[in-house]
Amino acid sequence: MTNMSRKRVKFAPLTIVISAVLMLCGCAPASQSNPIDASSPGFFDHYFVYPFSYLIQFFANAFHGDYGLSIVLMTLIIRIAIMPLMMNQTKKQTAMREKLAALQPELNAINAKYKNDTSADAKQRQQLEVMELYRKHRFNPLNMGCLPMLLQWPITLAFYYAIRRTPEIADHDFLWFSLGKPDLVLPIIAAAVYYVQFRVSRTMSPQNQQNPNNQLAMIGLLFPAMMGVFAFAMPAALPLYWSVGGIFIIFQTVILNKMYAKPTSQEAVLTD
Repeated sequence: MTNMSRKRVKFAPLTIVISAVLMLCGCAPASQSNPIDASSPGFFDHYFVYPFSYLIQFFANAFHGDYGLSIVLMTLIIRIAIMPLMMNQTKKQTAMREKLAALQPELNAINAKYKNDTSADAKQRQQLEVMELYRKHRFNPLNMGCLPMLLQWPITLAFYYAIRRTPEIADHDFLWFSLGKPDLVLPIIAAAVYYVQFRVSRTMSPQNQQNPNNQLAMIGLLFPAMMGVFAFAMPAALPLYWSVGGIFIIFQTVILNKMYAKPTSQEAVLTD
């Protein structure tokens, strides 16, 4: 893998995360804050945001006006609906993690071979040998399965805007807080949940096993901190949504990784 490729792998997810946080925390066009209804123009508003807003109101009416419970239920329904995508991604990542573990002795041997040679020529030969080892065993460390994340992004973004743009939510309470006003406790819960979610996902990531000291570790503090700070100025309905979704993802990650992890010999993994 070239140095340029390594840099792209390191910084691309960080860029995605920062962009996502800015979008989710209000850095969006003013039109994305207007109340949503059946006559709202625009493909995304009409076919994505409004249906979610309608369902939020439908379940709230079914629960005697409990919009908080409606948001929790809708969050769980959405997460369950996109779970097949996550199952496929986890299956691929688990296979990569097992294959990487089987390759580790050979990778250690290559690293030991060039341990005392810091010249540019030696580094290039080392990279070539690692790439040749990957080709030999048909292992691609960049094949992290980003498609599920891209496919679920419009869904989660639409539900986020549906919560922001459904004015009826602001007039109701849930548990100890008002859904339409900022809360002092929920942002801390949301930040903690996202930190745990990152730690769990990173622990089970084959990319982290290959290079545990890469710059993606910054996300472990940056993402939860930004979410928490912005959540203090947002209606409590939004950190409620983030907290419930994050808790679901934590359990989903652990369960799916245990489901697909299987004890295999190194020979079986490398020839898979």
